[in-house]
Amino acid sequence: MPQIPVNLHELTVGQVSARSGAAVSALHFYETKGLISSSRTSGNQRRYTRDTLRRVAFVRAAQRVGIPLATIRVALAELPEERTPTREDWAKLSATWRTELDVRIKQLGRLRDHLTDCIGCGCLSLDACVLSNPDDRFGERRVGSVLYADRKS
Repeated sequence: MPQIPVNLHELTVGQVSARSGAAVSALHFYETKGLISSSRTSGNQRRYTRDTLRRVAFVRAAQRVGIPLATIRVALAELPEERTPTREDWAKLSATWRTELDVRIKQLGRLRDHLTDCIGCGCLSLDACVLSNPDDRFGERRVGSVLYADRKS
């Protein structure tokens, strides 16, 4: 991993990419989504402050566990600008997602446990399909693939 001199306070997009492992295109995308920010040189080149490295690491970690970018942006907006976030900052932000992750884990466990039944069905039209009709929510109204037609409208 390339080392960035301690006295270098502004980083190029290439330096941030090399150090963070995020593609340059991903960094540009993160910037358009308001997850990171840069300043511009007189030659219109992007420059990032060193704290961007931690922000990128946080974004990538949050994405890996399935947190939507909009939710990540809201969380990052609570951090002070141009200061490397502390362990306490990260702990506070990630704690807000714990409940959401616990729900997802429970749903994935249920899906895993019932996946064989769904695959055996072939068309996902079982009365109690855990993918398209968890807990047979739609059983009172309709059954089967008719549910998919409702989603188009």
